[in-house]
Amino acid sequence: MPNLNQSCKFAIVIPAYNEEATIHDVVQRALEQSKTVIVVDDGSIDNTISKLGNLPVTLIRNNTNQGKAASLWAGFMAALEYDIDAIITLDGDGQHSPDDIPLLLNKARDFPKDIIIGARLADKSAIPAKRYYANKIANFWIAWAAAYPIHDSQSGFRLYPKALFDNLKISTKHGFVFESEILIKAAQKNIYSHPVKIPAVYRENARPSHFRGVADITLITLMVAKSLITRGLYPKGLYYSLINPVDVEKPTV
Repeated sequence: MPNLNQSCKFAIVIPAYNEEATIHDVVQRALEQSKTVIVVDDGSIDNTISKLGNLPVTLIRNNTNQGKAASLWAGFMAALEYDIDAIITLDGDGQHSPDDIPLLLNKARDFPKDIIIGARLADKSAIPAKRYYANKIANFWIAWAAAYPIHDSQSGFRLYPKALFDNLKISTKHGFVFESEILIKAAQKNIYSHPVKIPAVYRENARPSHFRGVADITLITLMVAKSLITRGLYPKGLYYSLINPVDVEKPTV
């Protein structure tokens, strides 16, 4: 893995579905952070694509809506064709500010082999209550399966090291379950996640969230339950995530 202390070459992947109100601003600011920006339009039926104008991005178009997981995976595969060290993902609805990418990169200097998550949960007052508590529930289950404490497991603002994708096999293709399962699969490869605090941004002109609260948390819980059952409920994971939390915050470089 290249040393991120010196220079991190990264691609930005932005999945987009009906983001006409925000996509141009998000992508324009993303291009200020990296020349390699990949937008995956997931069958939008509004003006998302036309709003990109002549912005110098790699555009991938799904003919039909396939979900966030499929869009992310397509973006990952495209990004891996470039000479990069990492992939940064962020949403197209403006909840994640491209201006905060340096925060993730700074954290990655201490943890060049791990995942960095832009965590919003410290800003509880700015997050809708249902989203906040749904996220906390998901954190509990995913941390158990991953065997270490996880902060804001549902944030899509992440930095993934390129090495994570070597022989990575993900069983689910459902959007929010996918982003949860990738944390579990990463932990099995001794790749952990580290949070960096970012503001919780909910723009008035953004479209409603695609996160479906109870339905998505149920799917996440079922995915984690399957993972735990196949490992005899994995008591080690519960111990190191909750009872005696393992400390993964010691810099590795």
